[in-house]
Amino acid sequence: MSEKPFVSAVIVAAGNSTRMSCYISKQLIPLLGEPTISYTLKAFEKASVIDEVIIVCRKVDMDELKELVTKYGFTKVKAFTVGGSERSESVKNGVLAASECATHFAIHDGARALITAHDINKVVSEAILCGAATLGSPVTDTIKIVDKNGVIASTPDRTSLMAVQTPQVFEREIYLKALENAKGKGFTDDCAMLEEMGVYPKIVVGDHPNIKLTTQADIPMAESILKKRKEHEV
Repeated sequence: MSEKPFVSAVIVAAGNSTRMSCYISKQLIPLLGEPTISYTLKAFEKASVIDEVIIVCRKVDMDELKELVTKYGFTKVKAFTVGGSERSESVKNGVLAASECATHFAIHDGARALITAHDINKVVSEAILCGAATLGSPVTDTIKIVDKNGVIASTPDRTSLMAVQTPQVFEREIYLKALENAKGKGFTDDCAMLEEMGVYPKIVVGDHPNIKLTTQADIPMAESILKKRKEHEV
């Protein structure tokens, strides 16, 4: 009988929040009175498939995040580490801080605060079966491919398009090889690192909204969704 998988979640919260245009990290922006990242961490704390959580953050935010983890009693958070100059470096720092027991890594954007334990369990379970999987959702808008002058070159078939989200979950050895291969290439998506190696993750469609907080306009939208969820829980 094979050993039970050990899944380490790496929460990437090291961005400079440039497009949010605010004076604090977007991970700490309040949503209904609670820091954005608290919702993210609650979901991973609740997800049965997650064994530990590693937080990758800016050095300036680390003390505040440690206080937050203590305040909310997030027992799965085992380590904090500082982010790098690009995303792949930040993720690598998180992976290096993870337990040596880890068989899989679940990479997640800290600013995707609407993630649910249900969808985390769903995508991790698929990755354990096939080696690599990511949450995603069907594209509803018509997408255009344009040339360097902004002129439409073609229109891809919308039925074959998916918007990729996080968590993105990978078997340990596959992902470590992808990280090594990604050095200096500026990947902003972990699945793309595997694709370059000829490994193609499976997309798992989530059952709940999973938007990423990027601009100020995303805040009221996220709060509205969270408020509806709280009302439903009552």
